[in-house]
Amino acid sequence: MTPERFERIHQVLAQRQPDLTVCMEQVHKPNNISAIIRTADAVGVHRLHAVWPKGSKMRALGGTSAGSRNWVDVQTHDSTAEAFDALHAQGMQILVTNLSDTAIDFRNVDYTRPTAIVLGQEKEGISREALDKADQDILIPMVGMVQSLNVSVASALILYEAQRQRQLAGMYQRAHTRIPDEEVHKILFERGHPVLARVAKQKGLPYPPLDEHGQIVADEAWWSAMQAAKHKRSK
Repeated sequence: MTPERFERIHQVLAQRQPDLTVCMEQVHKPNNISAIIRTADAVGVHRLHAVWPKGSKMRALGGTSAGSRNWVDVQTHDSTAEAFDALHAQGMQILVTNLSDTAIDFRNVDYTRPTAIVLGQEKEGISREALDKADQDILIPMVGMVQSLNVSVASALILYEAQRQRQLAGMYQRAHTRIPDEEVHKILFERGHPVLARVAKQKGLPYPPLDEHGQIVADEAWWSAMQAAKHKRSK
């Protein structure tokens, strides 16, 4: 890993917003999932949440989202209730896009608060369970004949409004990341030394420290174990 790449990763992580997220509820089209993950990365979302349709987990995470997928963690939940419990446990307000009597303009929400934006399945939309458990319905004003947007387009509009508010509040101007140190080290090692990280995982070895330039600081025992792993793999 070059010092420039090491510094770039640090800069990106310093701007990550661990208290801003998206929850995809039964979203199943790969191109939509890809676009949502890409937008999430662009606005500094660190982790997404998902309740996948049965049998689609691996397919949903593949394809064109692979680049952004390397930088945005996707946490899978078995049910909507489980996902909402996890988000509420983190103190997040949960917003769902829904045309209802209580829905408010998405731009009138305070996104500087810990926030989770729930996106529903392409055909059926948000589930009844999610609507009942959400803290607020929001809507994107439209004046055309069609009263719905593609799920990835809707996510981009809302996320960029959240980014705008957070930038004005100075939430991106941080010298240090709010992501836990252990997780930062894992990201730096796996993204900066992907081949060695893969071998270390196969061998069950811990990731050693990195110096201020992103270079590995490890003793001879670790390197010997790594070489043994490589030899065993090549047979």
